[in-house]
Amino acid sequence: MDPVAPRSELVSAEGRNRKAVLCQRCGSRVLQPGTALFSRRQLFLPSMRKKPALADGSSPEGDLLQEHWLVDDMFIFENVGFTKDVGNVKFLVCADCEIGPIGWHCLDDKKSFYVALERVSHE
Repeated sequence: MDPVAPRSELVSAEGRNRKAVLCQRCGSRVLQPGTALFSRRQLFLPSMRKKPALADGSSPEGDLLQEHWLVDDMFIFENVGFTKDVGNVKFLVCADCEIGPIGWHCLDDKKSFYVALERVSHE
C-alpha cells in the first residue's frame, strides 16, 4: 500500500481533494479533483478483497481508519459500486475491478459517503 501523501499535497485550503481519487488496484477514477471534503471520523473497514466476500455478513478482519474523503451525493462519484447491506452499512468498492472496501456508507444518513485515504491512490 502506498504511504499517504502529506495532507497539504492532497487537501486544498478549502478542505477539498486537490487530486483525482483512483482505485489502488486498477487505476480507475473514483472522484474528480475538488469533489470531496477531507473528514476525520473513525470507521471500521474490512480488509481489502473482492465484492462477494464483503457481503457474506461474517465478522471480517479489518482496519479502523480515520482519514476520509466525504461525499454528500452518490452521483458525484465517477466510478464506485456498493455491496449488499451489511447491517445498516453498505461498503464502497471500485466499480471496475470490484476490490474493496474503499469506503463506507451508513443507510441511516443518505448524504454521507466516506472514501478512506489509505484505500485509494491520488493523481
